[in-house]
Amino acid sequence: MESKIEVISTVKIQYSPDLYKVVDSLNRNLKDRELMFGLALDKDDQNKAIFTIYRT
Repeated sequence: MESKIEVISTVKIQYSPDLYKVVDSLNRNLKDRELMFGLALDKDDQNKAIFTIYRT
């Protein structure tokens, strides 16, 4: 069994301390649709976050 994760979309947005709550909610409610969401701080600008949508 091979697990394949495909990046659907990536966007750089203004960081907010509550962004993780949105990502957590999306992951909990949409995992049955084979979607996963990620959030990471931009290495070059700590005021920006990188939001990524994956298909699992």
